[in-house]
Amino acid sequence: MVRVKRGNIARNRRKKILKFAKGFKGAHSRLFRTANGQVMKSLVYSYVGRKQRKRDFKKLWICRVNAAARNEGLSYSHLKSGLRKSSIGLNLKMLAQLSVLDKSTFSQVVQEVKNS
Repeated sequence: MVRVKRGNIARNRRKKILKFAKGFKGAHSRLFRTANGQVMKSLVYSYVGRKQRKRDFKKLWICRVNAAARNEGLSYSHLKSGLRKSSIGLNLKMLAQLSVLDKSTFSQVVQEVKNS
């Protein structure tokens, strides 16, 4: 019976994992078995991390808008409900950018909410 030589396939599979594990510490970048486990774990972390980054940015934007709104005499929740009532269609990210980069425009938005 002829034997099956599959050395290239196995080597290529391992090389792919080791290439992905480049930059990991110690054996995690050199030994296949530990590198494979670490690569699988890192793929899970990267998936979870993409979700956490969205959460973290939303927290940051809320903090920025809240701080800027309180300087104008409103809380964040009152500002958001006022924006909804006066049908100003600014999303949270844009409000945060205005509060940091363009304070005069942000104060105009707040005055518009206060007046309505």
